[in-house]
Parts: sequence; C-alpha cells; structure tokens
Amino acid sequence: MPIPESLDAPGGADFVEMVVVRNAIEAETSGLAEMSPTAQDLLPHWQDAYSPQVLLVARVDGRIVGRATVDLGEEGAVSAYLGVQVLAEHRRRGIGTALLEAAEAVAREAGRTVMQGDGMILPEPGPQLDSPTGHGSVPAGAAAVRFALHHGYALGQVVRGSRLALPFDAALAPVESPGYRVLAWEGAMPEERLDDIARLHERMATDAPSADLEVAPETWDADRVRALDALRAKTGTAMLTSVVEHIASGTLVAFSELSVPPDTALAVHQQDTLVLREHRGHRLGMLAKVANLELLGRRHPGHSWVITFNAEENRPMLDVNEAIGFVPFVYEAVWKKQPVLTLGG
Repeated sequence: MPIPESLDAPGGADFVEMVVVRNAIEAETSGLAEMSPTAQDLLPHWQDAYSPQVLLVARVDGRIVGRATVDLGEEGAVSAYLGVQVLAEHRRRGIGTALLEAAEAVAREAGRTVMQGDGMILPEPGPQLDSPTGHGSVPAGAAAVRFALHHGYALGQVVRGSRLALPFDAALAPVESPGYRVLAWEGAMPEERLDDIARLHERMATDAPSADLEVAPETWDADRVRALDALRAKTGTAMLTSVVEHIASGTLVAFSELSVPPDTALAVHQQDTLVLREHRGHRLGMLAKVANLELLGRRHPGHSWVITFNAEENRPMLDVNEAIGFVPFVYEAVWKKQPVLTLGG
C-alpha cells in the first residue's frame, strides 16, 4: 500500500483505515486499549527515508482486515524485520499466510535472506516454549506461536512488556552517581549535543541484548538526528529526552526517551534507553529514567501508564524498571527464519 504524503492526500483514507485495524489487533493481543496511536502519530514514521519500510494490506469485500510490514533496514543488511496482523474474525482463512509469504517475497527481492519478526502474546497457563537465551518463555499453544513455528520460524528471544502506573513517585527511586550529571529536555535535540546523540543511537544496535538475532549496524550522524526530530515534530506527540553526561570528558554516555501522546487516555511509551557498555555499573539507567519520569510529571501530567519493552535477558534494565515500579503485562516472541540452503550436485 503506498504511503500518502498526508492524511488529506490520495491514499490518506486507506492509511487511516489501516491504523484502525492495527489498533484493534494490538488492543486484543496486548490487553490494553491505551496502546492505540492515531494515524497522524504513525504516518511520519512511515515517511522516514533512513528506515525504508513496505506496507501490505489484505482486503475482504473492499475492507482492510489484515496487514504486513517489512522493515528492510539499511543498505547491505542481510535481514528484514516482518510483522503480520489479521483481525480475529478473519483468522484461519489463509490471510495471515498470504500476507507472510508476500512480505517474505518483498524482503527477498530486496536482497534480505534472513527473516525476523515479533508479536505480542498474553500469558497463558499450560506448556511453554522456552527462549534459547534461557530467559523467558511464551505459551506453546498460543495461535501466534503455532503460526510462526508452522512457517519455519524459530524462537530467538522473549521480550517483556511492562507498564508503570502514573503519577510516578521519584522518592521511591533515589539515585546519585558521582562523576556524572543528568540533563533533560522536551523536543528537538540541542545542536551542541547532536553528535553525542547520534553515537548513542548507533550503539543501540550493538549494545542492546540481541540474543542470536541478526542486528545490522546503523549509521547515524547529526543530520539523521535532525531528520528524526523533524519527523517526531509532525506526529503531535511530545518527546522527552534525558541524558547522562560523563563530567570529566563532557560526553553523553546514556539516554532515555519518552513519547507522550496529547491524549491523556493513551499510554506514554518508553522509547530507546541505553547506557554505553563502558559506563555501566554506575546506576546511569536509573538516573536517566527517573529524570525523564520527573520531567513527564512536570510537563505532561494526567496520563495513567508508561509502557516499555525489554529483552528478558536484559536483567540490568529489568532491575531498574522493577525498582521504579514497572510490572509485566504482556510478552513479545521474537522469531528468526534462516535461509534454506540447497546443495549443488
């Protein structure tokens, strides 16, 4: 499906319809209606020239009933990140399979040989499929699990979805870290910090736990940070950023971001949080998160929840989240499908 220039442009109504379907499925699979961005929130992210994506939709009697997303990553990447979603009342009719096959074909045509993807799964009793990382599991009988396994995907990682009730009481998580200081702001990144912010974004791809998944390096510079700020400004959401500066060197070594929708009925989303490997062990993750939550309380009170997702093997960050007050509510299964190798004769 072509991505419109705006919601008023040709294709805008189709994009809005797709978002309605997306949100209905996400509310069902997560158990939370508060995770429902508007079409205006999502459109700029589909217009990001640095992160090419392809959107496919399935229609029944002219209505959109499912979608597939293909994130191709940067030029030269070997993997593509796929997503498939179908409305509950239209499942088990081959629509999900058709969408997945079409998405895989798009990825292969772009030169991607490894297919990866994820999907939210609510906890269920009964047999569990354990993550190969040794951390976390998902219900073996869940429809999404059976679908992925049937199509040749193997479980690569389990991600925990957690939520924090607001307002946040900073007294519950006092933090100090000698040799470091925290800064926080709303909106675009300060010009004098763009290079450091770009470096932190680059390190997200290499420093965050990725199990045995294919994670392609990302190239970031000041121009890409400016472009991201411009896209975010078009969404109508407020972006809150906290960073931790290493005082001796004057460089930024940790950051945390919150995306705050204007509608207080919707959840605040924790975006990237990272502490550079060489500066871990100083409670900088706690420092950055608490500073951002305090800024949220001052600037944008009224929301009920903050939502975050972390790999189950990322125990240091889960420790921070649990100390702050986050509790799990859903899980993501991350899947990987290796290329089929054939032997020549």
